[in-house]
Amino acid sequence: MYPLLFRTVAVRLDPERAHRVGMALMRAAGGVPVLSAAVRATLGRRPDRAVPAAQDGGPFARPVPGVLGLAAGLDKDADTVLGLDMLGFGFIEVGTVTALPQPGNEAPRLWRHVERRALRNRMGFNNRGAAAAGEQLRRLRGTRRGRSVVVGANIGKSKVTPLADAVADYEASAREVARWADYLVVNVSSPNTPGLRDLQAVGTLRPILTAVRTAADHAAGRPVPLLVKIAPDLADDDVDAVADLARELDLTGVVATNTTIAHDLGPGGLSGEPLRERALAVVRRLRARLGEGPVIIGVGGISSVADAEAMLDAGADLLQAYSAFIYHGPAWPGRINRALGRVRS
Repeated sequence: MYPLLFRTVAVRLDPERAHRVGMALMRAAGGVPVLSAAVRATLGRRPDRAVPAAQDGGPFARPVPGVLGLAAGLDKDADTVLGLDMLGFGFIEVGTVTALPQPGNEAPRLWRHVERRALRNRMGFNNRGAAAAGEQLRRLRGTRRGRSVVVGANIGKSKVTPLADAVADYEASAREVARWADYLVVNVSSPNTPGLRDLQAVGTLRPILTAVRTAADHAAGRPVPLLVKIAPDLADDDVDAVADLARELDLTGVVATNTTIAHDLGPGGLSGEPLRERALAVVRRLRARLGEGPVIIGVGGISSVADAEAMLDAGADLLQAYSAFIYHGPAWPGRINRALGRVRS
């Protein structure tokens, strides 16, 4: 049914309006216990075997129900976690959140490229701010169901904050959300905030990561797993430099990759199938440089079990998707996770 609905209804809607409608439906369904449980038991059924906890060689302190999670960008304000979890994602990454609330860039700022199975966005980190996201996560963790979900928080720089003040801006966001997150991601790779990608240079990235770790651990009262998210457009030498920095600082790992600006479709970053080969190459290079141990979350162009297998074979420990979820529908994340569970068992 979903492909038919997508072709006949969804593509006729403005992409951002369709996004708001879809999120509202998931949020409503996720808030009804009986309906949510029914969807979770059918569409969102988990693999029999979870990704193990850190003590057993896994990436995080507790088991992850499925290897495929949701990439940041869909649930910007952490208000649809239960609705997304019921569809079978193994973990949910919320955000990107910023220290200051911001409306993002002017519309239009989201486009579908159906023929390429891709999305293009120049959203600009539109969100209600890290304090509001932290409050949403606090409420989520106040319920037994909410505590069961593995949730990461992705933080970025506020647009109005000068690059010279980026450290304090990231610290402020970390303090608001770290206590409620299973892991934290520093996003320095979105193409839609002016100057943000300049922060991927190790000289400017080092103090941000160091400060975020201190702020997060203090706010949470425990070590919070910390990863950095990088762009696919980094030169190979720069990918190596980020990997070396992750090793130097003993980060939990790297999320690879964000959207690409290597396209001729207009402003903004492109995600989806066109990103697949470069994302695979970056993950492969990171694993060779990092060696065993650090976590790599592979994201970019995953739309099938074969794509997911290729990313895992390239060296990823966990996977994320966004665009394929839009194109394949609500049954897709659970179906991919169950298939990967059978293949990897």
